[in-house]
Amino acid sequence: MNYLLIFIFLWIQNPFMMNEKGSIHLTIDKVESDQGVIRILVFSSSDGFPENRDHAIKAISLPIENGQASTQIKNLPKGKYAISVFHDQDKNGKMKKNALGYPQEKYGFSNNPNNRFSIPKFDRCAVSLSSNQVKKVEIKLR
Repeated sequence: MNYLLIFIFLWIQNPFMMNEKGSIHLTIDKVESDQGVIRILVFSSSDGFPENRDHAIKAISLPIENGQASTQIKNLPKGKYAISVFHDQDKNGKMKKNALGYPQEKYGFSNNPNNRFSIPKFDRCAVSLSSNQVKKVEIKLR
C-alpha cells in the first residue's frame, strides 16, 4: 500500500506529466535588409488581432541576420494562435503607414494568407497547437 501511494505521488509530481505546453518555432524569411528589427505579436483569440499589442499574449522583437529572423515561442497552452509580424526599419515600435492607412513597412501573418487589400481574419491566420508539440511556422514578408 505504501509503495502504491509513493508511486502515485511521484507520478503526479513528474514534470513530464505536468508539462502540457507546446511551442512555435517561428521563422521570418525574405527580409529586405538587416536594418531595424522584426516585431512579433502572438494572439490566442481574434480580440485585437492583428495590431493591438494590449490584446496580444506575447510581444517579441527580434534582430535580423542575413535577411532572416527566427525564435522559439515557448510555454503556449494547447489552442489556436495567430501571429502578425512587421519589419520595423526605423525601430519606432509602430507600423509606418501612408495617408490612406496602407502599410509602408513589410508585414506578414501566420499561414501567409493572400489578402492584398484587407486585413486577414484571425481564423485564416490561426495555427493549432497540441500539448507538447513544436509547430514550425514560416512567415514571408510582403
